[in-house]
Amino acid sequence: MRQFQFEYSDKSSFKKELVKIRQWCKTHVVSDVLFTIFSETVEKDRIQTVLDLIEKEMPGAKYFGCTTYGCIIDGMLCKTKIGVTCTLMEYPSTKLKLLQYKMNAENMDEVTSALAREIDENPWVSAVELVTTIYGMSMTGFCEGLSRIRPDVSVFGGGALDEGLDDVTACVFSKGYGIYQGGAAFLLIGGEDFHVTTTHIAGWKPLGRELKVTKAKGSVLYELDGKPAYDTYYKYLHIKNDENFFQNTLEFPFFYRHNGLDILRAPSACNDDGSLVMTADIEENVVTRMAYGDPWTILEIVKEGGAAIQAFYPEIITVFSCAARRTFWGDREVSKETMPFQSMVPTSGFYTSGEFLRTGTDVNQHNVTLVVAAMREGEIEERVTDSFQMGKESYSGTVSMINRLASFIEAATEELEEANRKLQEMAITDGLTKLYNRREIQNRINEATARFNGQAEEPLSAVSLIMLDIDNFKHINDTYGHKLGDDVLIGISDMLKSVIADNMPEAMAGRWGGEEFMVLLPEASEQRAMELAEIMRKAFAEIDFEQAGKQTVSIGVTEAKKGEDPDAISIRVDEALYMAKAAGKNRVSCK
Repeated sequence: MRQFQFEYSDKSSFKKELVKIRQWCKTHVVSDVLFTIFSETVEKDRIQTVLDLIEKEMPGAKYFGCTTYGCIIDGMLCKTKIGVTCTLMEYPSTKLKLLQYKMNAENMDEVTSALAREIDENPWVSAVELVTTIYGMSMTGFCEGLSRIRPDVSVFGGGALDEGLDDVTACVFSKGYGIYQGGAAFLLIGGEDFHVTTTHIAGWKPLGRELKVTKAKGSVLYELDGKPAYDTYYKYLHIKNDENFFQNTLEFPFFYRHNGLDILRAPSACNDDGSLVMTADIEENVVTRMAYGDPWTILEIVKEGGAAIQAFYPEIITVFSCAARRTFWGDREVSKETMPFQSMVPTSGFYTSGEFLRTGTDVNQHNVTLVVAAMREGEIEERVTDSFQMGKESYSGTVSMINRLASFIEAATEELEEANRKLQEMAITDGLTKLYNRREIQNRINEATARFNGQAEEPLSAVSLIMLDIDNFKHINDTYGHKLGDDVLIGISDMLKSVIADNMPEAMAGRWGGEEFMVLLPEASEQRAMELAEIMRKAFAEIDFEQAGKQTVSIGVTEAKKGEDPDAISIRVDEALYMAKAAGKNRVSCK
């Protein structure tokens, strides 16, 4: 595999480059030729000129590409509007196939299903490189469809853009299909001698407290912790909703876990109602945090990613970098994170509206991320690759000020969150038994009763209660002392935890008061509750307490009736417990 890269400036110079490549192919073994064209301009006539020249000078060559927010040639931001790479396949076993589809929000599933069928019909395929337009579409369905592709196939690529960060006019193109303003183009690559590895590099780190996404739809984030999402930027960073909003928030995207990965989501605009238009979909109910971008940290993580790629011994590297990263660095500095890959092998790519990468079986859309695809033909022992070299600024050995401040804030936030967790736990937990306290188990009973009576979401078909009282507990305290009495209370609470874990994990137990305990059983009938209560009675009777020996417990059981309130159910289970006591203790009674 060999690659030529150049910046397109005019027809004459481009034609000369094509003639050189054609001559090189005549004197070397070449099984296939692929041109990749990334254009910062959306002028279709100019793009078509490039495609027509390829068709004329090298009619057998394949080509595909898209419009972008900038091209990467020789590891650096391209100085002209169009960057071109020509990759020559040298092994006869390596195969290429191009596919392109018109795509919109309604036919995404058809597109990904058609792609999956093509891959199934061509078992040689081991990688899919994609370029796609994104404007106005949720890409969740697209990613889900790509995830259904045969699991041994790598998937990577980027979303089309243009130089004005506008994806309305963005387009994709490939040989045999033409230029589509709304569509997706796919390059299928594979063969027994073709190898690929991929990785993604973020570099932004979580900062500050956790925030729950309480309202979101597609790529619009409405609320965090029940408040307009914009409030978070204004409260913590004093970022105003003005013409500089996008630029000012680039250093602080949101960070959360999705499909087991750390995912970044950046806002591209703020609406009048305080909702944020994100660069990709974000789900409701996920827990997110702000993240910060620090050049020193980013370059260190690039260094780690580069070392992993070097071990693969690639022949070419393609990078798909978020447009936000170009804006974050600025044009003078942005190549600091891509040029190091060029120190190994030819590196090209473009700045995207979203980066796509398969990790495991899942295909995810990333933001503010650098997706790297490294490829080669042949085995590692046949390769000689230059060492991965970072710029000197990444080896200063001095941790940046923002990095130190962020580390301090991170540690302080963790301590505060841990303290808050403990306070919340103390507020609902009985100090001795570590079960729910009376107020909390009562709250849980109230919630379950409301669900049973259809007064809340996620209805319950049944609700039962179990109430336990240690027999002769006053005698234990009077005879052996309160310390041993506490041991007996801890013993019954441990028994309840164990029985619930083994038999009904969804059940909840609490200390009702003194030596009385209450167990709430969602979705449990009276019969099931009686069975569980008998298991509890026998389990407690088997415990041999120091000095006090074996003790017993009386238990009452009841099942909720439609329309009755929590007090009525609690009174009835208490009456059932009294029946067990009156009948001689150490038994289960039901009412």
